[in-house]
Amino acid sequence: MLSTLAVLLSLTSLHSVPVATRGNEVDVELVLAVDTSRSMDYEEVRIQREGYVAALQHPDFINAVKMGLIGKIAITYYEWAGEVDPSSVLDWQIIETGADAKAFADKLAARPIATQRRTSISAAITFGTSTIGGNRFEGMRKVIDVSGDGPNNMGGPVETARDQAIASGIIINGLALVLRPSGTTTGLDRYYKDCVIGGPGSFVLPVQKIEDFEVAVRRKLIMEVSGLQPPADVWKIATEPKSDCFVGENQWREFFDR
Repeated sequence: MLSTLAVLLSLTSLHSVPVATRGNEVDVELVLAVDTSRSMDYEEVRIQREGYVAALQHPDFINAVKMGLIGKIAITYYEWAGEVDPSSVLDWQIIETGADAKAFADKLAARPIATQRRTSISAAITFGTSTIGGNRFEGMRKVIDVSGDGPNNMGGPVETARDQAIASGIIINGLALVLRPSGTTTGLDRYYKDCVIGGPGSFVLPVQKIEDFEVAVRRKLIMEVSGLQPPADVWKIATEPKSDCFVGENQWREFFDR
């Protein structure tokens, strides 16, 4: 985290004065798509919610916003499981100051905590693509930030949703909650890498323990707002096969065929 912040601070001289823009121009259009499926218990969902609330108000995140070329972002939030929960959607809002960030975080903190059945990453991505396409903002970058703890097992194929988003100029990043076995043969972080994320500079961050969630969210938000990337991992492509992007769907089919 310190190295990420050090790089951000080194960019201050480049982005110290926001450029003159029209009111709807922002550095990033950022979608926060958060998994609330029942594979997580209430305490985990609560800690996840609190992690987002805290990260959105952290000085490092606010400083990253201010250091952008324009100096502001547009952000929205929603929760998903088998489908997107319409009641969870927080409308697009500009974040330019600490007060803006607190106002958005307060709206999120006020929402009741609830979970839903199944897991449709494809629905989460498709909804994100639609809301980016239908908003009034013009972002230099467009990002869907997906956090989840399991593979897609409902709705359309996740690769199709991902590819359609990328074709629209959207970057998809992932936060893989590796809290318990996910049923994927290659690991959930590898599944996200192979099947979920995409676009220039896209990345996935794994979370091994729920108590690490707040720091991971903050780190990811800073990288997304600043356009920085985490250190690249080296994958042994010759020895590690691509993840099965239908592993979740196949598990559900086998369950009901018993």
